[in-house]
Amino acid sequence: MAVRVLVADDDPVACDLLQEVLAKEGYEVEAVTAGQEALELGKQKPFDVALLDVWMPDLDGLEVLRVLKAFSPDTIVIMMTAFGSIETAIEAIKEGAYDYVSKPFKLEEIKLTISRALERRRLVFENLRFKQELKEKYRFENIVGSSERMLEVYKVVARVAPTKSTVLIQGETGTGKELITRAIHYNSPRADRPFVAIDCSALAESLLESELFGHVKGAFTGAMAAKRGLFEEAHGGTCFLDEVGEINQSMQAKLLRVLQEHEVKRVGGTESVKVDVRVIAATNKDLEKLVADGKFREDLFYRLSVVTISLPPLRERREDIPLLASHFLRKYAAENNRPISHISPEAMALLTEHDWPGNVRELQHVIERAVALTANPVLLPEDLPRKFRRGCEEGASVEGSSLTLRELEKRHIQRVLKQAGGNKKLAAELLGIHRRTLYRLAERYGIDLGGQE
Repeated sequence: MAVRVLVADDDPVACDLLQEVLAKEGYEVEAVTAGQEALELGKQKPFDVALLDVWMPDLDGLEVLRVLKAFSPDTIVIMMTAFGSIETAIEAIKEGAYDYVSKPFKLEEIKLTISRALERRRLVFENLRFKQELKEKYRFENIVGSSERMLEVYKVVARVAPTKSTVLIQGETGTGKELITRAIHYNSPRADRPFVAIDCSALAESLLESELFGHVKGAFTGAMAAKRGLFEEAHGGTCFLDEVGEINQSMQAKLLRVLQEHEVKRVGGTESVKVDVRVIAATNKDLEKLVADGKFREDLFYRLSVVTISLPPLRERREDIPLLASHFLRKYAAENNRPISHISPEAMALLTEHDWPGNVRELQHVIERAVALTANPVLLPEDLPRKFRRGCEEGASVEGSSLTLRELEKRHIQRVLKQAGGNKKLAAELLGIHRRTLYRLAERYGIDLGGQE
């Protein structure tokens, strides 16, 4: 779609010239010679760019700028005048003009200014869209799980998100600590400000200090220029400290100072820099035990754990596995354009029985792999890694020593029905199958579905 440009200048010659030149650049141009005409045309149709002369007989360009911006805030406005003054230029920019050019203008300058303005607007829109996508991605509803343990997590997240409180998230590797952190950030008043994350276990002490607090030029070998740290980068936003239990006593003291004084001092520097940052920390360690063992400062622990969120491992919320697995199936099937409708009850039973030492992240990778490799329209046991099938294969061959796949599937369906309170519609959704399929499986295994829908 062509870029629409509005030209308003009381000089007909200038109007005709700009219309001709800009049309050759591929723009769709309309020109008028009065301010009121420009506003009437602007109300009839949207314009991407408006070139306005400051001096026009009926309405001056600054008044047109104010009114136009009021009903069309996304229009890029460039002011033109033969009587330039610093006061007029400042007022134009203050009122929302993108730029201010003097007459007699150079046509190349006009073309370049419009081009730069459009590129800037494109970047702004992309940034806004990206931020909106992040907000959508980290909405509370996108954190999957309906178990009692996860419902408690959701409640705490919803309550703490709008506040400034420091949050400590505890949980095993792969339980979704960063997902919860981002959900807090993108549902907080800081959502439009920076979110920066650092893995405290991935860097040596000296590098971690420089990354967090920045450094001055010459602070150490290789410090060729001054560098802002992550706390400064996150000013106004959120700083996520992953695996905070890994930092040593020296770094703990410096981190405590940031939390208490709301300021940082760059490595090698003497001046303190004020920062407004919300800190969310995460760990897979028992910080209270580390405090008791003298390995973690008690005062820092209390500063970090104003609000504590404990994420349960997947093996302790098995009822969420069908929901998560189906969620990841839809995600990766859509991303890879694979027509895979659901996970078979047999495969879902295997997934539910697994202990998932890698938690949600491991489940996610297993489903992603299965979607990438399967040639079936439904995920079957054969699409899962061999370790998932081994127990069932052995169970089928060693009589009485373990459950067969048939018995495993039956028990899985019974367990899901119980979790769903006998609601067949919900049970079918949790199993990732159609309700008619649930009826057939119940008849095959002699499962009483009861009367509840």
